[in-house]
Amino acid sequence: MPIHSNSQSINLFDLDSYVSKRLMYQKMKKLTHTSIIFITVIIISLLVSKTYGDARAEIINMHCDDELAADPSIIAQNFIRLMEITGTDMQSSHNSTTSEGIEPNKLNGLAQCYGDLSTQDCILCYAQIRTVFPSCFPRNGGRIYLDGCFMRIQNYSFYDQYTGPNDTTICGNTTRKSNLFQQLTRQAVANAVTGALRNSDYFVRGQMLASGSNHSVYVLAQCWKTLSPSSCRACLENASLSISKCLPWSEGRVLNTGCFMRYSDTNFLNPLPVSSSSSNKGRTVAIISSVVISVVVLTVALMIIIYIKNRRYITRKRRGSYDAEKLAKILNDSSLNFKYSTVEKATGYWNESNKLGQGGFGTVYKGVLPDGREIAVKRLYFNNKFRAADFYNEVNMISSVEHKNLVRLLGCSCSGPESILVYEYLPNMSLDRFIFNEIKGREIGWEKRFQIIIGIAEGLVYLHENPKIRIIHRDIKASNILLDFRLRPKIADFGLARSFQDDKSHISTAIAGTLGYMAPEYIAHGQLTEKVDVYSFGVLILEVVTGMENSKSNITEYTDNLPSTAWKHFKQGRVEEIFDPNLMMHIHPNISFQRDAIKAVHVGLLCTQEAASLRPSMSAALKMLAKNDEPLPAPSKPPFIDEKTLELNSITQNLPDYYDRDDCSSVATLSHSHFYPR
Repeated sequence: MPIHSNSQSINLFDLDSYVSKRLMYQKMKKLTHTSIIFITVIIISLLVSKTYGDARAEIINMHCDDELAADPSIIAQNFIRLMEITGTDMQSSHNSTTSEGIEPNKLNGLAQCYGDLSTQDCILCYAQIRTVFPSCFPRNGGRIYLDGCFMRIQNYSFYDQYTGPNDTTICGNTTRKSNLFQQLTRQAVANAVTGALRNSDYFVRGQMLASGSNHSVYVLAQCWKTLSPSSCRACLENASLSISKCLPWSEGRVLNTGCFMRYSDTNFLNPLPVSSSSSNKGRTVAIISSVVISVVVLTVALMIIIYIKNRRYITRKRRGSYDAEKLAKILNDSSLNFKYSTVEKATGYWNESNKLGQGGFGTVYKGVLPDGREIAVKRLYFNNKFRAADFYNEVNMISSVEHKNLVRLLGCSCSGPESILVYEYLPNMSLDRFIFNEIKGREIGWEKRFQIIIGIAEGLVYLHENPKIRIIHRDIKASNILLDFRLRPKIADFGLARSFQDDKSHISTAIAGTLGYMAPEYIAHGQLTEKVDVYSFGVLILEVVTGMENSKSNITEYTDNLPSTAWKHFKQGRVEEIFDPNLMMHIHPNISFQRDAIKAVHVGLLCTQEAASLRPSMSAALKMLAKNDEPLPAPSKPPFIDEKTLELNSITQNLPDYYDRDDCSSVATLSHSHFYPR
């Protein structure tokens, strides 16, 4: 489901396009000085020069592997590093091959632009890849074909492969062409196979025109540079056979494992570079243009550096209250403080047998205090000023509220080698371990699931309407709902939570949360209201009823996310078709299961409506669920958003709750926006 963000007003009829642009904007905000200056150089160069070509950055096909990574948090870090190295390589070369990490989370990457792209166009084409490719993770890899460039990332070495099961032929404009055009195309394609092998970069482009005719065909062929000549020949010969199947149509593409081929009746090729034997006048213009560009770029670069330094200075001043030493003193002096040695001993000195789970920024252990109390200890990997604010935020938020449906924080410690949070131990761990598991899902029937939904709603009403401190959680999802020994729900993980006052309509904040649960207006504008939690709650209701995980939607289907699936069945009066099969085991002839489950889906759709103003408040949603005698308003459609375009925060996995697992699917900052991981 789509998502992604922009500070400007956007026409939502073209949300996918908007999302990609917003993600690009967000990612640029996180680039290093060098990257920012480099992109500035490219943009200014393009503005000054009038001879650049077409980056051909349209996405033709994208395929993500089905297998999930062994450790999503590690694979995400390796991916980010690999993309950075590749980006650097592409600034000076048309291709990059690199590896990052160690087995079993090692990633191998290949990126290549086609031979007729200029350096500037190559960089722009690769920039488009960076905006969408990360949505493949936490899967083990994938590949993406654009009309001007290609990228593949896998957790195994694939560099010598030239054909495979995912090879694709795409026929374009279905205008039937004459026999003459077909003959020209076959000849041009055959010439391309031999021509590419004569060039060291395995690239060839050409045009064939029949004498005395206006029939022209344009052809491009490109092998990846990692192939041997024999493999390149085999790949292109295979491509030539496949592409001939597009005839008599006017356009065709073959996307093979090791090569790309395209023909068309329109000229899609970039102009050839200007010859070095150009006139003195041309050289003079080029020199003057270069000087102008250099001066402008230098000026802008200096302005950017000054701006960044000023921003950092202001940020440091604003974060003065979050100084690590000050926070440590506050926590050490509070009643919440635990001695590090006490907690360490309680967990058997971090014994592996007591390990409950692991996430991107910490590991969770079970422990037993000297008085016999069982605890869950969130052992965080950070202990520095950059993470101290988030650590303190979680301590401050959860220690200031108390409710039967909120997990209870017993204490914390930031005086040892790492920061730790101590929670009450809940033996049944998190909700996702039940509803998304075919076996354990049988343990909770509809009555218990409905009580869990009600309990979560009650906890959110308390957070949103607490007179002392009103809180927006920002990360409501199944893995952040813990279950006690009686399977009663407790909302956990307040690391992203924010407080807000009655006199404010919203909070402007960096975007953070989990892919599949974030409201579209929050992603679009970064404006945080309690309706963001309402949206997440609606998704969670649908997951509890259906047993399907929204954040694991089939990435190849643009509208196959859970809210849209539920919407279609609701409109067609076939909601029962998406009920979790495990619920059927608990049905008896005279109970109201079907009626109540349909009502729950109805409320879930009301909570996931595209317009935030149409979503009910949490107290209204709770009333709808708890009362049977009131008719519900008709829901409007949910946002048909495609997760595919989210790079996100995507990638460096959140610590979803204090029972983090290896398969956590939270989104954290990758590059497009300030999605802050925990």
